[in-house]
Amino acid sequence: MSFDLGPALLFCPADRPERYAKAAARADAVIIDLEDAVSPDARADARVSLIANPLDPARTVVRVNAVGTEDFELDLAALEQTLYRTVMLPKAVSAAQLEALPAYDVIALCETAAGILAAPEIAAVPNVVALMWGAEDLIASLGGSSSRFADGSYRAVARHARSSVLLAAGAHDKAAIDSVFLAIADITGLAAEAEDAVASGFRATACIHPGQVAVIRDAYRPTAAEIAYAWAILEASATEGGVFQYQGRMIDGPLLRHAEAVLRRAEAP
Repeated sequence: MSFDLGPALLFCPADRPERYAKAAARADAVIIDLEDAVSPDARADARVSLIANPLDPARTVVRVNAVGTEDFELDLAALEQTLYRTVMLPKAVSAAQLEALPAYDVIALCETAAGILAAPEIAAVPNVVALMWGAEDLIASLGGSSSRFADGSYRAVARHARSSVLLAAGAHDKAAIDSVFLAIADITGLAAEAEDAVASGFRATACIHPGQVAVIRDAYRPTAAEIAYAWAILEASATEGGVFQYQGRMIDGPLLRHAEAVLRRAEAP
């Protein structure tokens, strides 16, 4: 199933409708959040705002509350009054949960220990279009207190979870979305993490502030030198048989696919 949202997906609290259009103008897609960004006593009003302030459904995702909660059922009732058909499901822990969302494309958010371990079976569900992982809820589910070291780098368990979700998504030809970067002022750290995400195979990165969008887009956009190199080795492959050398480097099938991925990103809007 295709995924053409991204690379910068911006969360927007559902109870702040005055921000909807601004978020849509800044990001590649908006995630209107009915869950963590909205206090429980404000969710009823948030659903009213969701219905009354429509955005382009092709560039909008709605994060509902977890399956099994009363809020989830109320969220679905509100969604049925909109044109939105892409849902982010938080706290996803099993393929069975997706049975509650048969009419929607689903971005499954694996953000607990159970969710990370179940990522392969979740990714196999036909209407799942992408997997995302969440560091802070994961650590909370383990009884921990921090996903990162003081220098901003992830602890080993978070790195393992990130890789596990990426591999599960890739094994089922689904997109993987990298987690948010909470240190809003640390643009350098965000850039490094986004660059690693795209190099590793993530298709998008979620963000929490409009100021992070340009940084993420720059990371996912190939440089002129990367584009030129990709074209050069692909053109050289047309006249070379099998493995060949280019500028002192061995080029084979996997590296040609890397080059094709660079050109696909360069062609993205």
